[in-house]
Amino acid sequence: MEREIIHLDMDAFYASVEVLDDPSLAGKPVIVGGGRERGVVTSASYEARPFGIHSAQPVASAMRLCPHGIFLPVRMARYQQVSEIIFEIFCRFTPLVEPLSIDEGFLDVTGSRRLFGSAETIAREIRRLVREEVGLTVSAGIASTKFVAKIASDLGKPDGLVCVAHEKTQEFLAPLPITRLWGVGAVTFKALKRMGVATIGDLSRIPGERLRREFGKHGEHLHLLSRGVDPRSVEPHRPVKSMGREETFSEDLTDREALNRELLSLATKVARRVRRHGLTGKTVTLKVKYSDFELVTRSATLDTPTDDAARVYATCGDLLEKTKAGARPVRLLGIYLSRLTSGLPAGQMSLLEDEGGRERRQQLHHALDELAERFGEDAVLPGMLLDKPDR
Repeated sequence: MEREIIHLDMDAFYASVEVLDDPSLAGKPVIVGGGRERGVVTSASYEARPFGIHSAQPVASAMRLCPHGIFLPVRMARYQQVSEIIFEIFCRFTPLVEPLSIDEGFLDVTGSRRLFGSAETIAREIRRLVREEVGLTVSAGIASTKFVAKIASDLGKPDGLVCVAHEKTQEFLAPLPITRLWGVGAVTFKALKRMGVATIGDLSRIPGERLRREFGKHGEHLHLLSRGVDPRSVEPHRPVKSMGREETFSEDLTDREALNRELLSLATKVARRVRRHGLTGKTVTLKVKYSDFELVTRSATLDTPTDDAARVYATCGDLLEKTKAGARPVRLLGIYLSRLTSGLPAGQMSLLEDEGGRERRQQLHHALDELAERFGEDAVLPGMLLDKPDR
């Protein structure tokens, strides 16, 4: 079975987060970076790039090229917060997620196809969820190797999706310039140019032995890449710190009953997700964004970890009382479970719940989760959610 690997890369991530937090910046050249004297550009919106702005460029140069640009300082804590939400979405589809940086990563979805569909279907769903739940765009590349998937996502930017079938790999690579290959820097580029190599297809036709003589082990590596050979596997090394769900509403909510229904819907989805991964969470966090985009969070740590929607919902109901939701219009609600552990700890039950009651509840969860996987998340719902306007 050929592997199916997705490379996902956020579009102008830092700059896009700044626009997300301040919509008045939309459509303007936004440049994120350090100070003018010695700082460098870390991210630039696509509106800034026609002026010659790019990452790692001195901020002073960027200011000369785009004097009317909006220059903002790096807010790493905020970018990391958004990144965690995005990677949590990635982890909904496979545990094989390898982050490359705060805003990009590889997913091996070979084993996820039976549950979620083809790699292309998964990539489209992830892009939709990131757009709807976070408000940002992500470009995706799909291939049977990490190297080709990365190139595909680069070619699809911004907000694109490029799929490369395994049997079309060399055809896809052949016309691309050799600078697309990992490891082709200035020195290697000049040496290959002297050999008459301009494209990856040109390089693939050079005998591997000659490349080994010219460049040693590095030449062998380039020879394999030029033919689309990349045996590296996706290696997850970033433990999931939290799982959650957010919902941005088409109309701001002020009615407390409607807010409670949304909380129950979110709690149901979050609990189902942690159970799917065999996890429980001890800290419940409620996220509220008001209509003026002010964002507040409230958290509570439980005595024992849980994967139960009713418990999460009750906790969030208490947390909602500590916000101005209702008195102020609400644009977004989110629920997150953190301090995750594997499985239910021994003895987790309330004073009013015996061992048999807990076992019955776990059996109920199992049955409901099976129905959700077979027929979709909305197959079985709490009665309170049947009154939601979108039902």
